[in-house]
This record gives sequence, C-alpha cells and structure tokens, in this order.
Amino acid sequence: MKKTGVFLLIIVLISLSCTRSKPEITYGFLQLVLYQGETGVNEQFSFFIIPNDGDGINNLDKLYLYHDREQLRWQINSDEWISYEDDGRTWIGTRSISVAEGNLPRGVYRAVLFNKGGESTERNFTFDGNINYPFPELTISEGNYTINSTWPVNRLICYDSAGNYVTDILVENLTGRVSNFNFPSTVLTAALWADDEANFTSAYTNVVPVN
Repeated sequence: MKKTGVFLLIIVLISLSCTRSKPEITYGFLQLVLYQGETGVNEQFSFFIIPNDGDGINNLDKLYLYHDREQLRWQINSDEWISYEDDGRTWIGTRSISVAEGNLPRGVYRAVLFNKGGESTERNFTFDGNINYPFPELTISEGNYTINSTWPVNRLICYDSAGNYVTDILVENLTGRVSNFNFPSTVLTAALWADDEANFTSAYTNVVPVN
C-alpha cells in the first residue's frame, strides 16, 4: 500500500508539472498605414495584440493572422515580432502586414496565438476603416517647410545620418521656418506622419532633408 501511495503521488506530481497553460489574446488592433511607393500609395497593416500566458510571455511561439474570405495568412514568429511595453502591458506584433498587389481586404481578420506547448487561442478583429483624407505632402526648401495635409494630426518623424529615429514633433502650423522646430543637432532628415486616430488610419511620407 505504501508503494502504491508513493507511485500515485509521483503520477500526480508529474501530471501537475506537465499542465499546459492556454494563451490568451486580451486585446488587439489593426491600423492601416499608407506609404509612398514608386508607382503610388501602398497599404500596410500594423497588427499588435496584448497576449497573456500562465507560463510567461517567453513561452509564446507563433502568431498568425488570417483573412479567411480572401484565403490570406501571415505568420509572425516569436523571434520576428516587435515587442514593447506600454502602461505596464506587453504588446507583440508587426508593422509589415501587406499583400503583393492591390489593397488589403477589409472585414474580419482572425488572429491565432500559439505557445511553445502547442496550446492556442484565437480572436477575431474587424477592420472597416475608411481613408478619409488625401495622401499628405511634405516639402522643405531654403529653410522653409510646407505641409499639404487635411489629416487631424500631423507629426514630423526625425532621423539622424544613419536613418535612426531621433525624435518626433507635433506640427501645429502647416507652413513656416524649419528653424522654428528647434531640431536636435543630430537630425538630418524627416518624414511626415499624418494620423486619423478615429479610423485607425495613418499616412507616412518619404523622408526629406531638413537643411
């Protein structure tokens, strides 16, 4: 009896140690970003979720995004996704959801999150955001800047000589002297980021020299 009791205890302990924790998708979003291309404006999605796993974020393995109607699938592995902290919460995802030709389909997208134990969870996201504003323009010449934009929010995203992000500046006046921005000395180029937060839609121009 004693040996049987010990055997049963070992089985219970092994069972508890092998318990798998199913991951969760607490929240997420799709944001449409318009980029300047050689032949016109291109579309990409930024796709991020707040994940949860009882064994920790490091136990997460793969994140998939599907558009079932159009039979599209994107796979984001744990060594590829972007991870950042905001207000004590960890976000994971990518800024590179795109299609080879044409625009991204609207409607229902399905996210599936796997952990390293093979457990998974899924959640649907709907994107029907409209593009309500023409693509913006940024021009800098002879110390003056001109922004042609009707978007609700406009920012300059500033970079150094190596293309590294330095700072961003909220634009209040659409024309003026570049010197009014008081760029850090390391800033050599800038692009315009226009935002329509209500519709999860943004636009990003090509970079231009600030001098």
